[in-house]
Amino acid sequence: MFIQTEPTPNPATLKFIPGRVVMEDGTANFTDADLARQSPLAEALFALPGVTGVFYGGDFISVTKDDDTDWTELKPQVLGTVMQHYTSEAPLFTSNATIAAGTADVAMDDDPADAQVTDAIKELLDTRVRPVVAQDGGDIVYQGFKEGIVYLHMQGACSGCPSSTMTLKNGIENLLRYYVPEVVEVRPV
Repeated sequence: MFIQTEPTPNPATLKFIPGRVVMEDGTANFTDADLARQSPLAEALFALPGVTGVFYGGDFISVTKDDDTDWTELKPQVLGTVMQHYTSEAPLFTSNATIAAGTADVAMDDDPADAQVTDAIKELLDTRVRPVVAQDGGDIVYQGFKEGIVYLHMQGACSGCPSSTMTLKNGIENLLRYYVPEVVEVRPV
């Protein structure tokens, strides 16, 4: 098994590509060791010194480290852990896992009167934004639309990335405002 690695715009996060499907549908974001207990692989990665986040995408795993840990030490350990997981054929999730793929902790209720607007926003996010963000090792999850403001949750490499504010404001906000005039602003949750 050959696992490729790619840098992400976030220097604290590396993208690991095992050459096989990681998640059939959606994504999974583990921001602490307690959440990681739902996945043997995430739990093993959090057991490595310096790991602060694990994110599963369709065909990749993003691992985030703390500022005190160097990738030259951590990267081989992550590669070994991922290799061991896949060669053991262990499941990605425990049988009692309750993780909601591709969701964040906070979600807003959309106004039913805005159904066409929210559908257009979600369509643009799914077709134009999320595929690009996934290439960088992360995901952006729609959280709500209220009074012209779109609320998004950034995950994986996007969470804590130095360029995430620029991505939200200059990229996503401009795209949404262009195609959906009701959008006036995009805010992170």
